[in-house]
Amino acid sequence: MDLTGKFGLIVGVANKRSISWAIAQAAAQAGARLALTYPNARLEENVRELAATLDNAVVLPCDVTSDEQIAALTPSLDQAFGGLDFVVHGAAFAPAAELSNRFVQTSREGFHTALDVSAYSLVALANACVPLLEKRGGGSIVTLSHIGAERVFPNYNVMGVAKAALEASVRYLAADLGPQNIRVNAVSAGPIKTLASAGIPGLSVMMQAQRERAPLRRGMELGEIADAALFLLSHASRAVTGEVMMVDAGYHVVGL
Repeated sequence: MDLTGKFGLIVGVANKRSISWAIAQAAAQAGARLALTYPNARLEENVRELAATLDNAVVLPCDVTSDEQIAALTPSLDQAFGGLDFVVHGAAFAPAAELSNRFVQTSREGFHTALDVSAYSLVALANACVPLLEKRGGGSIVTLSHIGAERVFPNYNVMGVAKAALEASVRYLAADLGPQNIRVNAVSAGPIKTLASAGIPGLSVMMQAQRERAPLRRGMELGEIADAALFLLSHASRAVTGEVMMVDAGYHVVGL
């Protein structure tokens, strides 16, 4: 996949175990120049250290719950790149209590937070980046989902609902932005240990179940998820939009 001369925005890098970071590395190796965002001062140092290992990457603040910070990305990216060819949305969060309690006990505030950060932020980010994508003749937006959007996983709770909303947003955005030659897709990975997933009680049980039951009898590596995203970012997927690509060693096709 050749991304030479392409410009991309990556949202959701937290540390070297982030899926967003794996995608950033793959995109950079394919020739793209990137902008990475950080949500707060606590993660800024991590993101800057990782960005320093890439070729001439730009680092920008972006708390996806802030309309002002999302809007500020547009002029900053325009100044740095003069447009965008792709956007990777990897932002997701739910309060810890909403993952450890029963789903029926989900609080209104926790529900709002999970849906805001994990689903609405894709819509807001897409809206801010459309003018930049149009300047380059269109492009690709890729977000990160999970099979918990379709099936019940213990302790995934409100994140499953948020991912379901995210996948619906992918379809509506694909229909909305298609006439502008902007494609919108999702990569749905199986259970894998990242900074975000480490907060899900019982993650190791999910990972073991996948290794035992998936057709390939194994889990996934970050690089395999990144490769799937790279396909969706590249010219090779120019006729693909509104899709959720499963990258889970085939686990989603198994009933028992």
